[in-house]
Amino acid sequence: MSRLKDMYNEQIIDAMVEKFGYKNKLQAPKIEKIVINMGVGEAKDNAKVLENAIGDMEKISGQKAVTTRAKKSVAAFKLREGMPIGCKVTLRGEKMYEFLDRLVNLALPRVRDFRGVSATAFDGRGNYSLGIKEQIIFPEIEYDKIDKVRGMDVIIVTTAETDEESRELLRQFGMPFQK
Repeated sequence: MSRLKDMYNEQIIDAMVEKFGYKNKLQAPKIEKIVINMGVGEAKDNAKVLENAIGDMEKISGQKAVTTRAKKSVAAFKLREGMPIGCKVTLRGEKMYEFLDRLVNLALPRVRDFRGVSATAFDGRGNYSLGIKEQIIFPEIEYDKIDKVRGMDVIIVTTAETDEESRELLRQFGMPFQK
């Protein structure tokens, strides 16, 4: 079991129960899954670009990436329904905690001019979205071997009922929110 998951099982649940006054430890919110999404608009012209993006995604997440396809045709973008336009990975369990640990302790501190992540990027139901502009902040990606700097979205889905509970849960995991 990872260090972060061990820590969650004891300290974080106790802190959440104390702060929000839950009657039972099972009421404390948990992280359900983390979804990493990378949109690759150039994929409609060049399939090699999508293969490189999928390779980067698999290195970062440690899990096989799934190709995402266009749901609608958009003539202005020369896009047809069903064309591959990106990739995503859904992390659960052990890999989810390992990714969160790497994100908080290794990747985010490597961002240029980093002052913390937005404390307002919650959706009203306790889920958090984070945009990353460069995949090179992750130590698994070698700068010399990438073809293009790409961004990605990281969505952290929790069982929290409110944004306040979710914010406290992520703060307990060490997420560096802006002051």
